[in-house]
Amino acid sequence: MVLNIKIKNIFDSKKIFNNFFYCLTYSYKFAVQNNRMRELLLRQKQILFFIIAGGLSAIVEIGSFKIFNTHLPNIFPQETNFHGIHYPLSNIFSTSCGIITNYFLSIWFVFERGKHSKNKEFAYFMVVSFLSTLLSLSFFQLFYSFIFKDNISLIFYTLSPEMISKIAAILLVSILNYSIKKKVIFNG
Repeated sequence: MVLNIKIKNIFDSKKIFNNFFYCLTYSYKFAVQNNRMRELLLRQKQILFFIIAGGLSAIVEIGSFKIFNTHLPNIFPQETNFHGIHYPLSNIFSTSCGIITNYFLSIWFVFERGKHSKNKEFAYFMVVSFLSTLLSLSFFQLFYSFIFKDNISLIFYTLSPEMISKIAAILLVSILNYSIKKKVIFNG
């Protein structure tokens, strides 16, 4: 009987050891996978911060566009259609608000300073942003005139064709902005 209990205890302890070894192996695999995820996130941190900074800048730009395209037509009646260009001042003013917000968020959180002086870096940033503004304005005109004709109703808000066009233009131009700012201005 004693021999039978000892053999049973050996098998039970072997089972416990196997379970412990399995858990240890699984924990190691999880730790390695978790470490890989951490490394991937650290490598992509700049892109993640660019997305966050861009999102905040887009909120500023879209919010200011909503304010400008609501109030500027009361002051300038031609704002809604100035020689075939829809909401030109609203676009320019709101994009300027977004650019300034994006510049400060970019230098504070996203990019490290490049080899350029602060003044030169700011000048390059503004030139790229000016070209991006022209591109964004062009995309807005295309989207507003030809693509987005109807409101999109969300549960809590209805997006007008102007707002949908503005959001789509921002998304398209932001991809180009990241590449140019990283490579040219901040020496990526």
